[in-house]
Amino acid sequence: MGAPEVRTRTSRRARHDGIVVIGAGLAGLAAAMRLAGAGREVTVVEAENEPGGCCGTASLGPYRFDTGPSVLTMPDVLAGTFATAGAELSEWLPLRRLDPYYRLNYHDGSSLDVVAGAEEMAEQVRALCGPAEAVRYLRFRRLLSEMFQAEWKAFIDRDMTRARALIRPYALARLAALGGFRNLDGLVRRHLTDERLVRAHTFQALYVGLSPRRALGIYAVITHMDTVGGVYFPRRGGMRAIPLAMAGAAEKAGARFKYGVRATRVETDGLGVTAVRLDTGERIAAGHVVVACDRVAAQRGLLPGEADDRRLRRPRFSPSCLVAHFGLDRRLPGQAHHTLHFGREWASTFKALEAGRPQPDPSLLVTYPKTDGDAAPAGHATLSVLEPTANLAGEADWERLTPLLVERLLERLDALGYGDLLTAPRLVLDPPEWLRRGHSAGTPFALDHRFTQTAWFRPSGAARRVPGLHFAGMYTAPGVGVPPVLISGRLAAERILETHR
Repeated sequence: MGAPEVRTRTSRRARHDGIVVIGAGLAGLAAAMRLAGAGREVTVVEAENEPGGCCGTASLGPYRFDTGPSVLTMPDVLAGTFATAGAELSEWLPLRRLDPYYRLNYHDGSSLDVVAGAEEMAEQVRALCGPAEAVRYLRFRRLLSEMFQAEWKAFIDRDMTRARALIRPYALARLAALGGFRNLDGLVRRHLTDERLVRAHTFQALYVGLSPRRALGIYAVITHMDTVGGVYFPRRGGMRAIPLAMAGAAEKAGARFKYGVRATRVETDGLGVTAVRLDTGERIAAGHVVVACDRVAAQRGLLPGEADDRRLRRPRFSPSCLVAHFGLDRRLPGQAHHTLHFGREWASTFKALEAGRPQPDPSLLVTYPKTDGDAAPAGHATLSVLEPTANLAGEADWERLTPLLVERLLERLDALGYGDLLTAPRLVLDPPEWLRRGHSAGTPFALDHRFTQTAWFRPSGAARRVPGLHFAGMYTAPGVGVPPVLISGRLAAERILETHR
């Protein structure tokens, strides 16, 4: 019974030792950095002409916009990623902590700055909500830290493809006792009573594609990352500086990059991965492949049939968003980097999203990257506004709907004090445009994080029936967001290195 296994392992060792990473987004770059840092032969294949993937960029005349994530948390994860390639984050990518992390503006005219420090933040809460709520806030903040500590090693920084990833009963009991398996809205309302403060600590549910009443309490970990851990931004070059620096560090460590070429097929034989075919006709021999691109799209043609994941046959996607990028001929004195304008409505907005309809009174995330000095001419600035929308799984007529949403958005921004932006240079990204940019269902947020798409139930990071085939990115555990995506790339690389050890 043991002989076939010995022959298989010998054959795998005799096969090509190279590694191909498909996709130079943050997950693929994290995998390449780890592998190159360990001295492995790595080739990264990217369809675009520069690294970035979802963390992309676009230009409109003299203005440049970040078209991907605008919120960077957990810089230690990024620093650890650079360290795997023998690089120092501070040398490749200097960061600054935003102050405030967010400015929250409410429909009643009140506002709350989310700032660093427990007592400093409690003072903000005291001024807005009163001393009793400030006391409750400090207790809740301690709970967030406890939940973060309980979850980090159990759920987030853990390879869910391994048997050893099965969580210990004590850890589950601890998370349950902290409220991790309640819904997020109920968990927060047990501790905070002011509706404005509740919204400040539950809007993060949209990051995992769910309403606060449907998201598990364990996703308060995102609230902790945002409001306790802090939000950061590159000192130069905007968010696109992150993948540029990562690619540079990976190349210095020995990784090879092929830009402007598309992987068309992962080739296998009876023993596992053998090569990757490119649209140029080139064939790159490989013993391991990391697929770090849209996994639903990959399953439709890039991957061999035996790599199909049944969990992706009926995927449940996150909502999408409409993003309007504006070039401004002026600066905005006193404007925070991130401002969240809450609408009057709350529960009804999430119900509309779940039903595939436009939100009746959406909350808006406004990003004003005032430290990104080369994004606009002197004396000018850029402004990006995100409104959550349904994805393309519904039946909305986006050709008709997008102009209506943009018109409403312009009116809302004018009323909020941003002025008449009708004639400002404008770039609009709606769900059909996200689809054209390679995002399944027209959403840049991949799968939502309902219970059946969380942790062990999320699509696996390894194709068990195809040795040598690995996955990284938003579709794989731990999930959506810059730190989870970076972790997924590192975990994929470590699986490969472990097989060779």
